[in-house]
Amino acid sequence: MDRVFFEQLGLPEPKHNLEAGSGTHGEQTGRMLIGIEKVLMKEKPDIVLVCGDTNTVLAGALAASKLLVRIGHVEAGLRSFDRSMPEEVNRVLTDHVSDYLFAPTEKAKGNLLKEGVSEEKIFVTGNTIVDAVYQNIRLAEKNANALEKIGVNGGEYFLTTVHRQENVDNKQRFRNILEGLELLQRDFSLPVVYPIHPRARRRMQEYGLDGGSLTMVEPLDYLSFLQLESKARLILTDSGGVQEEACILRVPCVTLRYNTERPETLDVGANVIAGTEPGSILEKTMLMMGRSREWENPFGDGRAAERIISVIRGLFEK
Repeated sequence: MDRVFFEQLGLPEPKHNLEAGSGTHGEQTGRMLIGIEKVLMKEKPDIVLVCGDTNTVLAGALAASKLLVRIGHVEAGLRSFDRSMPEEVNRVLTDHVSDYLFAPTEKAKGNLLKEGVSEEKIFVTGNTIVDAVYQNIRLAEKNANALEKIGVNGGEYFLTTVHRQENVDNKQRFRNILEGLELLQRDFSLPVVYPIHPRARRRMQEYGLDGGSLTMVEPLDYLSFLQLESKARLILTDSGGVQEEACILRVPCVTLRYNTERPETLDVGANVIAGTEPGSILEKTMLMMGRSREWENPFGDGRAAERIISVIRGLFEK
């Protein structure tokens, strides 16, 4: 699925491809740890940057720490305070093994300080996701025709993503979410577009669930999805990144979880926590449908990458 990102965004070919594939958390992380260690031993970098909260991030940080290579964690300090989420474990471990922590917001910096991280290691830079959205939204508007392909009009559909382990691996939760989405479609007479992740589709088949009248489509490329986000009436998601993108694009968001590591979206009124019960999903959607879109983006001005590079240059010039 990553192939399309390189093609669409004109990115250079990666020098190394681990081809780690999928598997259990332990299997996947272990394969990446072995592969990344070999790359680092060959390349001998001065610093390794890891971005986000995936298993790749944890494997990269562990490999670098064992080889005594300095580590910078981009998007440091995010916390849902729910250790049952694999991403939360990855975030915490990566933060505490990193030498430099690039926090997107003051709130993220505060989380790190509360955990005893030295303030001199923390740099508030904004989030690179803002850089990506600002750089690519015009490209999406020019080159993507997702709405036409799916058969929806701007501002006249809901967009949803549901993929997290705690939701799709729990039959009752997944059933509840699907029922909630169908309630929205019925009550608002708007289609619910659901680009379904392969794993979520497998779980639906295993559980004997179906999407009912939802508009279920195959996973989308980045530009098509960005276009769908920007034109949606409202977004319902269990993705942290999509919560941020919705906030940046000023599209109201309803989070299909019981917590979020992006509380800034709640603070500015761009997002609300609904959980997974159908009634709550409907109630929170009604709330957000009436909300003004004039909130301020709390994640920066689109120059986070510049700040991170500037900090690194300063550190290595000392």
